[in-house]
Amino acid sequence: MNSKIFKAYDIRGIYPEEINEEAVYKIGAAFAVFIKKASNKEKPQIVVGRDNRKSSDSLFNALSRGLTEQGADVVDIGLSATPTFYFAVANYAYDGGINITASHNPKQYNGLKMVREKAIPLSGDTGIGEIKEMVLADYFPEAEKKGEIIKKNVSDDYISINKIKDSFDFKMIVDTANSVSGVLISKMFEGVEINHIFSELDPDFPNHEPDPLKKENIEKLQNKVIEEKADLGVAFDGDGDRVFFIDETGEIISSDMILALLASIILKENSSNRILYDIRCSNIVKKTVESLSGEAIVSRVGHSFIKALMKEKDIIFGAEYSGHYYLKQGDSYYESPYFVVFNILEEMKRSGKKLSQLIEPFKKYYHSREINFKVDNKEEIIEKVKEKYINGKLSTIDGVRIDFDDWWFSVRASNTEPILRLIIEGKTKEIMEEKLKEIQDLILS
Repeated sequence: MNSKIFKAYDIRGIYPEEINEEAVYKIGAAFAVFIKKASNKEKPQIVVGRDNRKSSDSLFNALSRGLTEQGADVVDIGLSATPTFYFAVANYAYDGGINITASHNPKQYNGLKMVREKAIPLSGDTGIGEIKEMVLADYFPEAEKKGEIIKKNVSDDYISINKIKDSFDFKMIVDTANSVSGVLISKMFEGVEINHIFSELDPDFPNHEPDPLKKENIEKLQNKVIEEKADLGVAFDGDGDRVFFIDETGEIISSDMILALLASIILKENSSNRILYDIRCSNIVKKTVESLSGEAIVSRVGHSFIKALMKEKDIIFGAEYSGHYYLKQGDSYYESPYFVVFNILEEMKRSGKKLSQLIEPFKKYYHSREINFKVDNKEEIIEKVKEKYINGKLSTIDGVRIDFDDWWFSVRASNTEPILRLIIEGKTKEIMEEKLKEIQDLILS
């Protein structure tokens, strides 16, 4: 058992050296005990889905054994993108769930994403730590009665609820990187002319890694959009909970620009809505929301924190700079990539504008994008940077963000690596580049 597989938001590691059948069996048993206590049920029903990695079927068997031996029923939804998994737990009022996936990580990884009722995510402080302690203690009470495995098809209901029953005279290139995120594409986009590239499920991810945040993994999509004169390109990550956009010129659109566009669409219908953004997003998000009489609420990075904040403040929609888009759905909050895609298609159809034209009004600032620095003394450097720029408006909800009149920056420490993450945004390109060099030199010194 390698305890390092227990992360801040999920469980993840290299198979089989770090995460394997023995570990997952014990995690299943511990999760069943946790959910029995949380739900106050002796026989809770727990949804289990999985991605298409080579180890996922074997890990499913081990996980199911751990769950059922502790008295939980396993609701087997088969191959499942993570948003479909969240939908299954929330929509049918199950007691919790685990999706077997390593998301966007390379092929040698696998992992577990865990939620309780209403698809509420577990984090290190809200369940993962407790499960880790049970697993390391290797002691579980004997259940009076074992659970069973029940198969359930949830994809038809998920498509029915998320699909816009309209046709669009657009050509869209979709890249799912040979991952499980591609299993619903053809049915979901029946009203759109699509070219679905790398659609075949292949756990070796032969065309590129399933991480569209890395520019090298999105180049083939960019080229295809230009080559086929398509109206837009859409890329999903390895478990389908993140989505990225390419405009008709082949340009990558950052997720905060998409958030600003979606916020403007949502707030035109109801200006009293609240919109969430994380601290890495451009100031254009806050400016856009407030210009339409909405309320912009900033959050620290991480889906468990964001979903909790959305619930606490009754926020209808939000996004992270990393490509996660969250929607309030009944009493639940979870990633809803198809909501974003269909709203963009509808706005293109309604306005008669190209995607680049819809985004252009939001290009008011110069954003460095996230830059990583490998360092040994993360906290010491953050303090040094904070001291130098202490005259600005300080926020410490996630690392350090300091705002000035014509620029701002954010410095955050990675939870799992000796890495600092820096973002700078300025009103002009010159200010952004000047301050970027200034803070880079300070970090590297």
